[in-house]
Amino acid sequence: MSASSLSPIAAERQAPARGLAGSARLPLDPLLTLAVIGLGVCSILTLRVATRDLIPSDPHYYIKRQAIYLVVGFVAMVALSRFDYARLRRLMYPIYGALILSILAVLALGREIKGSVHSTRAINFPLFSFQASELGKLLLIVALSAFVVGRSRRLRELDTTARVLILALVPSMLVILQPDLGSGLVYMAIAFMLLFVAGTSWKQLVGLVALVIVSGAIVLVAAPAVGVHVLKPYQEERLTVFLNPSGSTGEGAYQQLQSKVAIGSGQKTGRGGGESTQIEGKYVPEGETDFVFAAVGERYGFVGAALVLSLYALLIWRTLRILTMSKDLFGSLVAAGVLAMLMFQVFVNVGMAVGIMPITGVTLPLMSYGGSSVITTLLAVGLLQSIYVQGRASQALKGRVVRH
Repeated sequence: MSASSLSPIAAERQAPARGLAGSARLPLDPLLTLAVIGLGVCSILTLRVATRDLIPSDPHYYIKRQAIYLVVGFVAMVALSRFDYARLRRLMYPIYGALILSILAVLALGREIKGSVHSTRAINFPLFSFQASELGKLLLIVALSAFVVGRSRRLRELDTTARVLILALVPSMLVILQPDLGSGLVYMAIAFMLLFVAGTSWKQLVGLVALVIVSGAIVLVAAPAVGVHVLKPYQEERLTVFLNPSGSTGEGAYQQLQSKVAIGSGQKTGRGGGESTQIEGKYVPEGETDFVFAAVGERYGFVGAALVLSLYALLIWRTLRILTMSKDLFGSLVAAGVLAMLMFQVFVNVGMAVGIMPITGVTLPLMSYGGSSVITTLLAVGLLQSIYVQGRASQALKGRVVRH
């Protein structure tokens, strides 16, 4: 799929306003729903192994909370699927403002969380911790999509590309300051995907990739060489250690080495209960969050890992299908943003577990433990379902036969 083949999307499609009221009676995308339920079940089964001994007085603590997050998120997904997503376009500025204010609130009031040095990534509430960087992904998708639609006739102008990048760069840099490098990179991946799908010229896209490469070289090589450290020392170590893990003795090298040992020891069908020594023995740090895929690999082996990846493939395929069947440009761009969020997180998280990507703290959607991540992902799926339902209603109104 090329940018040129998608560029006609840039001329916004206008769906008939009448007749879509009946879309509330249409069913949800069954395959997308199946993928979500399947990943939720896999998450509970995996966390049962990875968190068994984390709290000896309550071995099911993490499982119970994750189940609550999944149920709450699923209910929110169903509710959002019946909401007219097009209304969000008119709320671009309030949504973007909420994004910035929530991140600033976490910087000012947030607490340190496990696994991060001097990190202020979450605000504690009585029953849960709120990570603005997670919800911010969805807010950014909606706000940027609305902005791009408003300038759909000027997408090939450099000014439009620059504005989209600035709108994404501001929250990205604020999140990196927390420090949460992984979410900051997700924000930029979302912006790039929206520009690509909207039909931005290849010259600008290539220039953007070149800019990212040069910026990365400056941050990782040039700046430290002259004594300027943009990233925290442990972040720099995590970004570079994967190139030569065996030659490093840092924390990042240890994590990736133990993760690969865990995945390899699972072999075809995984180790039985009580024999998952890497995960249950806590040799793999953060086995319930960042390295949950290592827990899948050790406990359930190649078969389990293949099943999880197949469910993600189904989730991503249905997201791409919904992108193409949207009734308007705004829906296509929202679906594209969700697609970028899911693809980036799955690729980076699984990649860092098997040692082919640097450790950036990106969670595995619907698998990693955490309420903010789980509920945000299910809210994003709820928007996808809304786009699907209204897309089907629009096509039915035009007399088309809709196939899954």
